[in-house]
Amino acid sequence: MADENDTVDEGEEASSPEEQALADEWAAALSESGDAGQDDIDAMLAASDAAPAPPRAPMEEFSSAPKMNLPVNLDGPNLDVILDIPVSISMEVGSTDITIRNLLQLNQGSVVELDRLAGEPLDVLVNGTLIAHGEVVVVNEKFGIRLTDVISPSERIKKLR
Repeated sequence: MADENDTVDEGEEASSPEEQALADEWAAALSESGDAGQDDIDAMLAASDAAPAPPRAPMEEFSSAPKMNLPVNLDGPNLDVILDIPVSISMEVGSTDITIRNLLQLNQGSVVELDRLAGEPLDVLVNGTLIAHGEVVVVNEKFGIRLTDVISPSERIKKLR
């Protein structure tokens, strides 16, 4: 490698004139900006030391006790605001965990064993939150669900929060 005095170590080639010119340009640019850059940094630090610190907002103390749940009022005017918001409802037959290897081997006719017994109630989920259990029925040649166990309206409102 070439050192700062442009001497060449044994076993290494001298750089081409273009590479040397580029290196000289970089060295000149760095030496010019090195001193000015430090002056700019020093000026910024001095200015920040002279400026007063912005006022800080007082910190609030948070207690470790959970916030008390207020009773849900179903007749309140706030409920009317959300009554027309659409939600996603789904029925879960069951679930299971399988490896990716087994997932990739699934094809038409494959049977996947679920964690529920036949005839066991399905879970009814609204936006992913369990609100009821039910059983499958057929209505006008389409599947439906007959709700067998539903949480109270106040509990449903609490789960929406």
